[in-house]
Amino acid sequence: MDIQNIKNRFNIIGNSPVLNYAIQVAEQVAATDLTVLINGESGVGKEVFSQIIHSLSARKHNPFIAVNCGAIPEGTIDSELFGHEKGSFTGATEARKGYFETVNGGTIFLDEIGELPLGTQARLLRVLETGEYIRVGSSKVQKTDVRVVAATNRELLQQVQNGKFREDLYYRLSTVPIRVPSLHDRPEDIHLLFRKFAADFANKYKTASVQLDEEARQVLINYPWPGNVRELKNIAEQISVLSTDKLITAEQLKKFLQPYSSNRLPALSSSATTQPEFSNEREILYKLFFDMKKDVTELKRLFVELVQNPDLAASYPQLAGKLHEINATGTELITPIAPSLPTSVTPLGSASSVPVLHAGFPTTTTAIQEHEEIDESLNIMEKEKELILKALKKHKGKRKDAALDLGISERTLYRKLKEYDIEE
Repeated sequence: MDIQNIKNRFNIIGNSPVLNYAIQVAEQVAATDLTVLINGESGVGKEVFSQIIHSLSARKHNPFIAVNCGAIPEGTIDSELFGHEKGSFTGATEARKGYFETVNGGTIFLDEIGELPLGTQARLLRVLETGEYIRVGSSKVQKTDVRVVAATNRELLQQVQNGKFREDLYYRLSTVPIRVPSLHDRPEDIHLLFRKFAADFANKYKTASVQLDEEARQVLINYPWPGNVRELKNIAEQISVLSTDKLITAEQLKKFLQPYSSNRLPALSSSATTQPEFSNEREILYKLFFDMKKDVTELKRLFVELVQNPDLAASYPQLAGKLHEINATGTELITPIAPSLPTSVTPLGSASSVPVLHAGFPTTTTAIQEHEEIDESLNIMEKEKELILKALKKHKGKRKDAALDLGISERTLYRKLKEYDIEE
């Protein structure tokens, strides 16, 4: 079955290359029994891809069930998935089959897999590896033949690093990963989707379909769509019901959109997803700045230590000659010791004002007698932390959007959160 037929069958709208690729992967993996992990933001339609996989597989005539792991209380999730015996806990008045038993031979879609408790993750791992499970309150091992398709809107690798998700389960689930693109990653599909939703609601409410003028189309495309397709559908319905004019202008459209700042922080263009090398260059520059800061700070500390205690010069033969010149002439700048550094050295990222060395060090001095206080107002680390906090606040804690806004990768943002001890 070609991609267009799949789109028609499952009512998928869009011609974006990233969307077509995700559909192609789902079609190819459907014929196998491999476990699939579907990644994507909330509202992008991850469940549709699980239905594609099941419907095109050899299990298509067997049961399919979708389970939202985040909607089931932690105390009952094991019972829901694996069943329980009568009297195994308070309220268990009779034995009950779990999903893995009732869907035997079919497919189970575990949405929001990242919400599973660690204990349940261990049980799930056993099912995936051996096909075996035990009901709550039982000691009898049972077998099941179920294909698992999981989905998450979180970065599971970050949860693995935080100890909230089992690493072995992650790699067992992601045998074949599928990333469903966000709406802002497929701008060419936004107006197409809006027209489809507007036509559907016009038919539903027996009214004329709303249209957008050219300026309104640009506003629609430039909006970030944090709620993805689900948000776009809601906006189309609101406009269809509440708008008296059927030709919508940009000003009218903006009344239905959530306010957001179009003034992005140092950020890449939307092409960042197709040109990741820009992000890599930025990461290299950050690393260079921090390494430079460490080197300069260490050089300053060493030089001050040698000036304060000349007897230590023998331990540093490369600096001993320069220190002798300082003691002999009483006039020397810091430049000859580190020719690549400016005469006045201000270490990057220092937390306080830094004394800058000048000419004139007496032979017997034990302290630096002359210095200037340089008031640092451009601290890179503080500014970077401030930008990260602003980006997280702007995007309501969504790391992916914040990283895109800052022009860095999600992995780099996660490392910065740990480095600066930032709690989300």
